[in-house]
Amino acid sequence: MGELAEFPLDGAERLSRQERLESLRRRMAAIPARGEAERVVAPVAVPADRLLPVPEPLAEVLPQGGLVRGSVVSVSGATSLLIGILASATAAGGHAAVIGHRRLSLLAAAEMGAQLQRVAVIPDPGPDPVEIAAVLLDGMDLVILGLGGIAVPPSRTRAVAARARSKGAVLVVVDGRWDGAQVRLDAQVSGYEGLEVGRGRLCGTRLSVRAQGRAFPARTTRMDVCATRTRIEWMHADRGDSSRRPDRPVAL
Repeated sequence: MGELAEFPLDGAERLSRQERLESLRRRMAAIPARGEAERVVAPVAVPADRLLPVPEPLAEVLPQGGLVRGSVVSVSGATSLLIGILASATAAGGHAAVIGHRRLSLLAAAEMGAQLQRVAVIPDPGPDPVEIAAVLLDGMDLVILGLGGIAVPPSRTRAVAARARSKGAVLVVVDGRWDGAQVRLDAQVSGYEGLEVGRGRLCGTRLSVRAQGRAFPARTTRMDVCATRTRIEWMHADRGDSSRRPDRPVAL
């Protein structure tokens, strides 16, 4: 007969057999079953210099108020949110790369405050865009990776995520499957400003944004992307200022 291995228990020599069995049962019950959602772990405060800024309405639903350097973020839905993240990061002095995303409007990014001289664009990265992203993580604060609908194997995602952590960069993945992202953002258009009975100029877009991560449960907020005379601004939909109504078309 084979030998039974014992689980190490603190103070095991002082516990009776029944107490040891009860302790083991509690530990086993705490292990999530296959397919069961992982427990949410309370977020740890991150210094400001370890964060990339995001549009203010989005910051309100992220526990740290920004994107943590060294993390992987999955973004889906309306492209406006992705453009806002790019604009916020470069406006704050960060450098960014956009890989394999041909439809990203640099005009809209500039009108949101992006510094385009800090943006590198690789519209056609070739057969292995993930490898290009892994290389650029070495010198960029933000890397936006368009996957073109592919699913990246978990072994590859873990390796690239480890590189992002070691370099202190944020990797944003779109248009594909990437398991293991620390934060997932989904933006859906929920309304427009300036259109009446199918006529008029599109001057603003309302987004419904859902954020969820390993360290926090799902949160949803609404935000407006509005064009003023000089730029495109982000506003919380429930706190919009009537004096800042959009007065020109939005270039999204």
